Amino acid sequence: MKLNTLFSPEKIGNVQIKNRIVRSATYTRKAEKYGIVGNTLIEFYDELAQGGTGLIISEFIGVDPSGTASAYQLRLDNDSFIPGQRKLVEAVHNYPEVKIAAQIAHTGRQGAHPKYPPVAPSPIPDKNTGLTPRELTKPEIEDLIQKFVATGRRAYESGYDMVQLHAAHGYFLSNFISPYTNRRSDNYGGTNENMARILTEIYDGIKDEVGKKFPVIIKLQTQDFVIGGLEPQQGLEIAKILVDKGFEAIEPSGGIGETQIGTKNAYPSRQIKSPEEENYVLPIVKELKPSMKNCKMILMGGIKNPISAEKFLKEGVTDFISLSRPLIYEPNLPNRWMTGDLKPAECRSCNSCYVTVFTGPVYCVVRRRLEKREQRKMK
Repeated sequence: MKLNTLFSPEKIGNVQIKNRIVRSATYTRKAEKYGIVGNTLIEFYDELAQGGTGLIISEFIGVDPSGTASAYQLRLDNDSFIPGQRKLVEAVHNYPEVKIAAQIAHTGRQGAHPKYPPVAPSPIPDKNTGLTPRELTKPEIEDLIQKFVATGRRAYESGYDMVQLHAAHGYFLSNFISPYTNRRSDNYGGTNENMARILTEIYDGIKDEVGKKFPVIIKLQTQDFVIGGLEPQQGLEIAKILVDKGFEAIEPSGGIGETQIGTKNAYPSRQIKSPEEENYVLPIVKELKPSMKNCKMILMGGIKNPISAEKFLKEGVTDFISLSRPLIYEPNLPNRWMTGDLKPAECRSCNSCYVTVFTGPVYCVVRRRLEKREQRKMK
């Protein structure tokens, strides 16, 4: 079988992507201390770009020091970070037609920085961290909106092809679109339009700052998987607001830090043990796709099989397929599929890679174990 659609070009806004494979944003903990780009991080992205991915979405880039989860998390909250970020972008652009997006974010209520107490739209205790975030005033929200806009401008000046707002997984922007974490009664809470206002204002701000041609895309929470949280119907309604606003692509996702409490098979960091458990965001994507207009759909969620990916693309279920953990195991996976080796990704979603970032840079535990075994055989 030929993967004619998977390896066909498609546009996000005015940016042409050489194929339909997206590397979903993945925290690597490979930045230097205080969020500086160094050679280790550049080498990691160089390997990804060399492996054939069409669009690489960067890891979480902090818009403010208070919104980072680690000293080794990328930052772009002032102009001094631009030269390093520019080197990272240039390393990716060394490979013909490979594009890169900057994912910009703030930890919000899930922050646990010893110097910066967590903040959120409402002071709802976080069961995962044990902390109660401070409720933001309206001027403080407006100030953080400007910090997102300024970071978007710096991403543009660094040479990124587009910017992605991280409005999922319980972080700051997703706090506003969830009834579990947003109990406000002003114009940033209450109705779907008000809850999505922070997203539309950031979108408008970035477009005003750098021009209409620079695509603004979003990783969007569509379900919290906690009692009283965002449910799919409301998630779909908010997504449609963003489509109408003009966002160039949406990558639906779900789950927050608290989802994992008392949950045997936590989403989104769930383990996938059979083909039937793959593509776990597909139901939401199928419901939303008919309303997407000119906004492109990026399907994430445990996709391992290139035949399935080709099928979804041909049927118009999605416009792009995004991968995270499979590319930690096999950065060369897109090239492997393109050359005709259509075996599913080697990754089995054991989630061991997720644990590695608590103590050091991310790596595939299984891959490293196999490499060490081979090294012992050669001795």
